[in-house]
Amino acid sequence: MSRDPHIFAESALPFLLDEAEPLPLPSGTTPSYIADHRKRLRHRFMQGGAAAMPDYELLELVLFRAIPRRDVKPLAHALMDRFGDFNRVVTAPVERLRDISGVGDAVITELKIMEAAAHRMARARVIQQNVVSSWDALLDYCHTTMAHRETEQFRVIYLDRKNVVIADEEQAKGTVDHVPVYPREVVKRALELNASALILVHNHPSGDPTPSQADIAMTDQINNACLALGLTLHDHLIIGKSRELSFRSDGYL
Repeated sequence: MSRDPHIFAESALPFLLDEAEPLPLPSGTTPSYIADHRKRLRHRFMQGGAAAMPDYELLELVLFRAIPRRDVKPLAHALMDRFGDFNRVVTAPVERLRDISGVGDAVITELKIMEAAAHRMARARVIQQNVVSSWDALLDYCHTTMAHRETEQFRVIYLDRKNVVIADEEQAKGTVDHVPVYPREVVKRALELNASALILVHNHPSGDPTPSQADIAMTDQINNACLALGLTLHDHLIIGKSRELSFRSDGYL
């Protein structure tokens, strides 16, 4: 019985495999071009880093672990065609990833490990840091965690008296164009953490960070609640696909 060359086979135990070489197929040995291609990509990555590779080849490196027996280049291209770039593939919702032929649990697990690692590393540059001296790192973290989401998310970054980040918490998730926010809960949590200041952050899945009237009204409500309790609202950041908007810098706050 012949196999469709576009069907991808996932390993049942992706974490228990030594991926130095692709495993042989049940019907014979792995074609040498697959092994040679993987060696070349790994060598190029180790010599030149990610800058030496286009997005689809970097994605192939990730897929190697999940699919050790097949040429993953067609799947990498299919993912890129659907989502646009490496970041959007890694951050794509699980449900949409499953729509791609050849994507199963092993592929999804590898992609989501990559996403979690990126978030963890970006967050480490922010937590317990002074926001004044690490503002660029804060923006990088917000873009890494929120810019490619397909629904709105609202986060609050809480600061101590020295403007050091003491907590970063997701307050709510919403739809493609709305997220429910309760000012009372935001300031209540600030008091529980003994915070002195806060920064609001949410994303616009449309890509345009221009604030809506609802965004402006909600920010004013939280700012008024903060003022009444002796807290400082430093800023409200809206994260778009490629840029952010600062309420403070743009005169909304």
